[in-house]
Formats: sequence, structure tokens, C-alpha cells
Amino acid sequence: MTSIDQARCVLVIGATSGIGRALALAISELPTRPTVIAAGRRQDRLKELAEKKLETLQIDVSADEATLKTTVDSLVTKYPNLDAVILASGIQYNYDFTKGVDLTKITKEINVNYLAVASLITMFLPHFLELSNEGRPSFIVPITSGLGLLPAPPVSNYSASKAALRSFTTSLRSQLQSTHINVVEIIPPLVESELHDEQGTTEMLSKIWMPLDEYTKTTMEGLRKGDTHVAAGTAALVLKRFADAGLNDSFPISVAK
Repeated sequence: MTSIDQARCVLVIGATSGIGRALALAISELPTRPTVIAAGRRQDRLKELAEKKLETLQIDVSADEATLKTTVDSLVTKYPNLDAVILASGIQYNYDFTKGVDLTKITKEINVNYLAVASLITMFLPHFLELSNEGRPSFIVPITSGLGLLPAPPVSNYSASKAALRSFTTSLRSQLQSTHINVVEIIPPLVESELHDEQGTTEMLSKIWMPLDEYTKTTMEGLRKGDTHVAAGTAALVLKRFADAGLNDSFPISVAK
């Protein structure tokens, strides 16, 4: 596999908080000093990243298909060397089906966590295939979750959306294996994040989650080694069980704890 060190221009979608922000900053500090485009909804967060010398792009992944396509086309025109996309956007809701659920939340969660990611990847593919025809490597990097392997009942729909993205990513990798496009799956465990603030579970989960700095260091090591699956902590342990049982594809796996 090819290392992220070879990337010249990296787009991180969902870079205004959490894992996405941490990875955008870490990649910008690689010895190769690639151009890093931090993309997200919150303009105040983007301004802060611009002050750290990152390029920025305001984008709402829940926008309609035409809007997303226009954004992707404009981006590729402005940054013809774009050769890596990390898709970190995500939302998470708690559900108790014995008490009824809000179907609009279920739809929104699937749209943001799966449909938008699959759509954006599809829109970027023609550009990456052109790079491949020139013999240049590129990277498509969806961020899934250990919950896509082993679901957590309180976040059942989030787990399902990440399982769908894992399946899509595996099939995409298989279809692109004869190209120079590297499909890398980042599989986080429970990580320090604002993702849990809305549910009011931050205080409880902060006692057991992996600190963001530690997680970022482990993930960057996997990306720089060229691992196809970059997992950490409990997610790495679950992934290894699948691999040991012959239930994962045959590519190298990062199993850092």
C-alpha cells in the first residue's frame, strides 16, 4: 500500500471538530507539507483553521446532490493536485425504540453518515481515475467506526450507518484494485469528541473513551505505514477477531492498541 506521505493535497471533510480536525492538523505537519483543505459547516471553526495556515472550504454534506456536485467540481478545478479525501463528517443520536423514535433523526443520520459519503466519493472518482491513468496514487479515506463491526444498541442507527459505509468501502476497494486509487478505512473506537454532547452522554463516556491526542497519533502511524484498515483501541481488537475468523478482506490491518 501507498503511504499518506505521498499525498500532495488532502481534503478533510468534517474538519471543524473531533477526529477530522485533529487529522487535518496532523497531516498539515507531515514532513512533506501537503496542502490541507479543511472543510466543514462552521465558519468560525474554519476561520480558526485558516489562522493555522490550512486552506478552508465551507460545505454542508447534507446539501442536495446538485449543490454537492458543484462544490466538488469547483474544488477539483481550484486544486488540480487534490489526491486525497478524508470523509470525517458524522452525527449520532440515541434511540429507545420501546418509547418511539423520531424518524427524521433516523433519516438525517443515514443521509449524513452514509449517503452523503457515498455520493461525495462517487463525485470525486472521475478526478481520481484521471490521476490513476497518469500513474499517480490517490487516497479515498472514509471514517467508519468500530460500531460498524459490533453495534451498540443505544446508537443503533449510527451503528447501522457505519456498517453500511464499511460494506460500501470494502466493495469499492475491490472494484478499484487495478487502479492507483487507495481505499483506506479508518475505524475509530470510542474517542474523545463533541459527537456525544447532544445526547448528554459526554460526562459518562469521558471516563472510558480514548483521548483524542492518543488516537490521532495511532491513526497517523497507520496512515503513514500504508495500512488499508487503520483501527485503534477496542475497534482494532474487534477487527482482529473478524480477520482471525476469515471474515475480513485480505489486506493489511493496523491493530495498534
